[in-house]
Amino acid sequence: MPVPSVSRRAFGALSALSAVAACAPASWAQAPGASAGRITIAVGGQAVLYHLPLTIADRLGFFQAEGLDVAVRDFAGGAMALQAVHDGVAQVCSGAFEHTLRQQSRGQDYRAFVLQGRAPQQALGVSVRALPRYRGPADLRGRRIGVSALGSSTEVMATVLLARAGVDVREVSFVGVGAGASALAALRSGHIHALCHADPIMALLEHRGEVRLVSDLRTLNAAQEVFGGAMPASCLYAPQAFLQKEPLVAQALANAIVHALKWLQTAAPADLVKAVPASYLLGDRSVYLAAFSRVRETFSPNGLMPEDGPATALRALSQAYPDMAGAQASLQRTYTNDLARKARQKFGV
Repeated sequence: MPVPSVSRRAFGALSALSAVAACAPASWAQAPGASAGRITIAVGGQAVLYHLPLTIADRLGFFQAEGLDVAVRDFAGGAMALQAVHDGVAQVCSGAFEHTLRQQSRGQDYRAFVLQGRAPQQALGVSVRALPRYRGPADLRGRRIGVSALGSSTEVMATVLLARAGVDVREVSFVGVGAGASALAALRSGHIHALCHADPIMALLEHRGEVRLVSDLRTLNAAQEVFGGAMPASCLYAPQAFLQKEPLVAQALANAIVHALKWLQTAAPADLVKAVPASYLLGDRSVYLAAFSRVRETFSPNGLMPEDGPATALRALSQAYPDMAGAQASLQRTYTNDLARKARQKFGV
């Protein structure tokens, strides 16, 4: 008996779905939450090297290879990216680990689940034009210091560095200047007297003689010297409720980042330039690649949180923020290595 036309269409649709399922990555079956809708990752200033693993995972299709439909939404700074997660605009944040500590002190349960960087990758530079006679940190009193956004990791690091130098944070003014061209313009116009930021911004200003670096946290040795231990930096973190509700999606996200970290260990300069948008180079490819070469060691090789990392971060925050000094932080609730360990096994890192 001939097959009715309706049945033919249904049969054709089922065949097409079967073909797609046969060709799709296995992780589609492993991460049903991802296939049901888009996962949005909020990030503050994606163009800086601090967030390079996220960019690589996104641009080279590593999220897609894990069966994820990911949208990366870029904000001026990490505090704004965190707010986007608070507001439900994004499910996950790519940002500084110390945000999980500060949120816990405010009663918010956030947890890092894959580490991207193990040093802050930031530097504090003084404008040569605005402060030509700069002699020491005391000269920053009463001055305007640019950071990516108020409350972001650049402000946190600037606050920590100033506190170590004996400068009270109330004696300076922090100004949010964003990232990339806007940060460069703020310094060059005299709107700010100093800038705490990441590469390639600081590398470009240093290369052109526009800033005098007074503190540098762009190497593992420098971070160890300043903080006295491993200082976790960029990571993927999310509300604990999300990690509990979507464990397979979270695992797929961790897999993609660890894949990117592995790629970065052996990537050639030409590969990197092809992978990132041209605008990230800030018009100077050689400076960008030199900056990458310097910070390359600070990227995590496997996504795992160092054993002493959370305690080091809490100690640093306590130096800068009095309200954190007495915080009874449950450090074990601010991170998990379970997902990174599984990703490490998958990619052999």
